[in-house]
Amino acid sequence: MSTGRTASRGRLRALCTTLCLVALTGLDLRLDGADTTRLHLALDFLSLAAVALRRKAPLVTFLLTLPTTMGQEAIVAPIATLFTLAEHSRNRVLLAVCAVGFAVVNTVSETPADFSADDQVWTFVSFVYTLAAAAAPVFLGQLVQARRDLSRRLVEIEEAQEHERALHEQAVLARERARLAREMHDVVSHQVSLIAVQAGALQVSAKDVAVREAARKIRTLSVATLDELRTMVTLLRASGGDPTGLTPQPTLADLDGLVASSGIDATVYGELPDTVGTPHQRAIYRTVQEALTNVRKHAPGAAARVELWREGDDVGVTVTNSQPSRPSLPLPGSRHGLVGLRERAENLRGEFLAGPTPEGGYRVSMRIPECAE
Repeated sequence: MSTGRTASRGRLRALCTTLCLVALTGLDLRLDGADTTRLHLALDFLSLAAVALRRKAPLVTFLLTLPTTMGQEAIVAPIATLFTLAEHSRNRVLLAVCAVGFAVVNTVSETPADFSADDQVWTFVSFVYTLAAAAAPVFLGQLVQARRDLSRRLVEIEEAQEHERALHEQAVLARERARLAREMHDVVSHQVSLIAVQAGALQVSAKDVAVREAARKIRTLSVATLDELRTMVTLLRASGGDPTGLTPQPTLADLDGLVASSGIDATVYGELPDTVGTPHQRAIYRTVQEALTNVRKHAPGAAARVELWREGDDVGVTVTNSQPSRPSLPLPGSRHGLVGLRERAENLRGEFLAGPTPEGGYRVSMRIPECAE
């Protein structure tokens, strides 16, 4: 709406400028032209038409005003059309030729027939002054053109900056969505899967029918929650780009509590020094958490061994579980946890490995350079 009003005001301003120039040209022609022959009247009308149509064909309209200049001292029409030509043309050689041509035509028209030696000096002076008068609209037109180009360039720069800000905001939002997706999987899935496993065990071992039914409902709801969580994580990761952020929550100090509450026969071996960086501790914690979660879901009854180790400049953790002792419950899984762990390792310039063992179990291992901050 505002753009349309601006365009309308621009057209109205241009129309008013043209009408004023036409009126000024007519006044200039009447004041300087005493001859009212048909030829001069035709040339005057031609000059008025040229001023009115100067924006359509600037070069042609400028050339049409030159015959009038030869017959009388009217300069409004050629100056106006020369300014319009300079405002729209980028050919500076053409502009210079037009300015010199106007000066020559105007000087020749004022040169007396009996050209004497004294007249040569005044002719040269008249040519210089006329050339200076012609150079003024040329320079002014070029200045207006440069200002218009600069304004257009500034608008383009502002649009590019706005687009860059929008891309930056999208990138920040994508990283946050990816980090949220990983946190939902690491934290919520860990707890809900434990509820599902415990409810399944209670359903099998309970003797009371009401208790078994309640346990069945709890396990059903937990499985449905895990499935919905997997869908949410998939959507978040699909719009989250390449996640590289690290969770700001647990460290190795929370590892014993994690193992104790996992509901698995798991043992921690080894230890890491306190000098290990916080991002490394978080990555190791999440590796253990994801591995124990997968053991509960896919290897019920299996024992797990958590090994913290340090080799040279690298630190890491290896979680190995034995073969399951009973069939696993049909819990949903999308392997997003392993993908997130691999991304954590790559972000810290480390490596992540996961795969089955020859004994029928499964092994998860993460190695990180200790100095990778």
